[in-house]
Order: sequence, then structure tokens, then C-alpha cells
Amino acid sequence: MSTTNVDGCGAPDQAAPLPASVDVEKETVITGVVQAGEAPVAGAYVRLLDATGEFTAEVVTSPAGHFRFFAAPGTWTLRALSRQGNGGTTVAADRGINTVALAVA
Repeated sequence: MSTTNVDGCGAPDQAAPLPASVDVEKETVITGVVQAGEAPVAGAYVRLLDATGEFTAEVVTSPAGHFRFFAAPGTWTLRALSRQGNGGTTVAADRGINTVALAVA
């Protein structure tokens, strides 16, 4: 099974389970689902911005709307851009898995 998206994006498959080598005691993972109402949004671009608003990374959501970033602990802004609309949220991420709801309208 390939862990790279076939759409040309170099990011790993966002719906794949975390690799066994990821130590959530030491890593900071920001994950979630982009939704328009109750429906997941496939193919949305999710951007990770640092505390100063600088672009850090971007991934494309899985068919089920999932996204995932590995980041440092701290305050991050997430922005989703999709055909269904745009949305954003801020997360204060700690070590471990930080689950975020990201709605677009």
C-alpha cells in the first residue's frame, strides 16, 4: 500500500493509521476531519500556520475528510480551503494526539 497521495501531493495518506514508529509521548500530532455540515470534505486543502500566521505546511484531506500534521507543541492556526467553502480554527497543541474539528461553509 502506498503512503503517498496519487494526486501529486507528497504528503502521506491522511487516512492511514499512525506508523508504529510514532511515539505520541514525544510527538505532537494535530489531526481532524474537515466537514461541511455533517458531511466530510474530501480534497480540501488544509494549511498549518504558526503563531505568527506564517505558512508552515499544507495537506490534502482524504476521501473521508481526514488531515494530519506533525508539529511542535504550541498555538497553531488551521485553515481549510475547499469547493464547499472555507473555514479555520486555532488549536493549542500539546504532545500527543490533538483532535480538531474543522468546519467549512
